[in-house]
Amino acid sequence: MSSSKIFSGDLPELIYEIIEYFQNDYSTLHSCILVNKLWCRLAIPLLWENPFSITTGNYNFIKVYLYNLNKYLKATLSKYQIIDSLLTSNTLFNYPSFIRYLNIDNINTSINMWLRANDITLNMDLVFEFKNFINMSLIKLFIENEVNLHTLDLEASNTNYDTYIENILEIILQNPNFISNNIRNLKFSISSSGSKIVNRVTQIINSNQNLKKISLISNTNTFLLYQSLLLSKESNCSNTLNTIIFYYINFNGINNLDKIFEQLNVLESVHIIFCYSLDSFIQQIIKLTKPFKLKSLFLLMRLQIESLQLLLQKSGNYLENLGDCLNYNNLSSDQQLLQLIINYCKNIRFLDLHSRINDITSSIFSLIENIKQNLNYLSINLSNYEDNEYSNIKSILQNLGQTLPSKLEYLSLVLRIKENDIEIFLKNSQDNFFNKLVIKNKKQEDDNYIDILPYIKEYVMRKKRVKYLAIENTLIRGCVRRKVDLFDLKDEVKEFKLHNIKVLSYNELSIGVYRFLNEID
Repeated sequence: MSSSKIFSGDLPELIYEIIEYFQNDYSTLHSCILVNKLWCRLAIPLLWENPFSITTGNYNFIKVYLYNLNKYLKATLSKYQIIDSLLTSNTLFNYPSFIRYLNIDNINTSINMWLRANDITLNMDLVFEFKNFINMSLIKLFIENEVNLHTLDLEASNTNYDTYIENILEIILQNPNFISNNIRNLKFSISSSGSKIVNRVTQIINSNQNLKKISLISNTNTFLLYQSLLLSKESNCSNTLNTIIFYYINFNGINNLDKIFEQLNVLESVHIIFCYSLDSFIQQIIKLTKPFKLKSLFLLMRLQIESLQLLLQKSGNYLENLGDCLNYNNLSSDQQLLQLIINYCKNIRFLDLHSRINDITSSIFSLIENIKQNLNYLSINLSNYEDNEYSNIKSILQNLGQTLPSKLEYLSLVLRIKENDIEIFLKNSQDNFFNKLVIKNKKQEDDNYIDILPYIKEYVMRKKRVKYLAIENTLIRGCVRRKVDLFDLKDEVKEFKLHNIKVLSYNELSIGVYRFLNEID
């Protein structure tokens, strides 16, 4: 199949499929640019589709955008003492046209970091005015380029920025083509009760004809607004929306949840992330006459075992992402919870055990064994144990390697390493392959120092058992933390590279719940 495409002249298509695989691997994408003109032309759009969220610490893309402003807006920059030497003199591509993901809050952060990196200081009276000007100019620039925006992240959580948010929303509404047909994902948080902001957000949602995903964040106002929209006859969401993500929503006092979900005709996944008053939420959800396709559940607070059982009975077969569930500090509750997951959840692919772990090691291994046919992402945090619990942690590390699936896309271990436990784990898992292996060793001041790197080299590097690797050592002395990242040890990075293992920084390779869910299309 591939060879026929090559001979038929579709080589660029195949190359793009390869390069697209590195969509979030920015260093590899930079390397692709240097191969030849074709690879450069294919990789550049991927590098520039979401520049405000790239955590490389380089914010020079701001000056590239400013270069593309029209003459009037460029002239206005002189009022703020922005000199020509700070702007790019020439560009090879129309970079603004490539943006697909727009996070309003990240724009603010990027502008602040760019000003700091270039030692640009402004009169205090001009700071807000200047930032507002840059923000408005960038939004106008993207609109002028008729970008095909995929995701729009609107946050109005700080009432001090109400005027700024109002201006952005007004510009967007004045250009309905910017959002009406292209945006599939909308993420917003509203703490302001200002009628202008609420009305503008309502108009944006109602004007969108193809909204597939919506994320609701932080406060009841956000959900109540969307609740009214879903129950409105003007909204088209009931026939387009297939994904809802709830972040930190307090469901206390929120009614009619069953009515809302009943009228969402194409809903395929619901994700609940660290929400409050879930007992109230569950009592309404179990009334649904249609399936409730709960794909993610990350718990923040104690949930009644009876309520959790009702939820898993309703949605356990759909659940794929589960985390932070062992937060009871109660052996009986932890065992009951794990047993419920074992009984009802067979399709878990992302499991995050981030909590105090008591004497429940056998239940943990039973859970992993029960879901290993689907398990692809596993994160275990054992760093908060007390010294008197160490035997349980030691047992987990010693037996984990024998329980894991033969291949994992991602394995993360956050722990306090003592003695040679990491060697035992690596020995017992030496038939396993991890595409991404992430280790954070959090050592207390009184811990015996264990250098894990020799073990990693012997059992991982030389056997080429990973593709991407990140290791961070953190020494904790009271309130002071000192971090050493393997990525900063250039000679070690080169050695791993000789074995076709790419070392990345811990922050770049570590996949938390937010990053994982942001990749959901």
